[in-house]
Amino acid sequence: MEIDVRGPRFGATLTTVVLAVVLITGSGWLLAAQALVFAAGAAAGVQNSPYGWVFRTLVRPRLGPPPATEDAAPPRFAQAVGLVFAVVGVIGYLVGPQWLGVAAAACALAAAFLNAAFAYCLGCEMYLLLKRGTTRQAL
Repeated sequence: MEIDVRGPRFGATLTTVVLAVVLITGSGWLLAAQALVFAAGAAAGVQNSPYGWVFRTLVRPRLGPPPATEDAAPPRFAQAVGLVFAVVGVIGYLVGPQWLGVAAAACALAAAFLNAAFAYCLGCEMYLLLKRGTTRQAL
């Protein structure tokens, strides 16, 4: 399935804001809410996540047709990677140690910021590297 390239970047922008607030406030519960957004994106695809819905219904109609599309699999994998970091962060914030929550949220924030600001998706790049590695092994 192909998706509008602007959608994941929009979601990354919202994620950047949420994760910055998590780090400022130390809210494990807000990070848990972000983990649910990541889980939806990983399970149903970024286009069907809450941020994808906001983009599709409120933002995209005002932008016009997409300048390009991309395969939905790499951003979906990136959501799964974000989910792992968010879950580790929630454990750190709510159970301890606190530094684990901060470190995991900061790593997720760095990745989201790279996508939002520079359209560089670390999770997507990981997906492509893993796919190339498994394709070579299959040959």
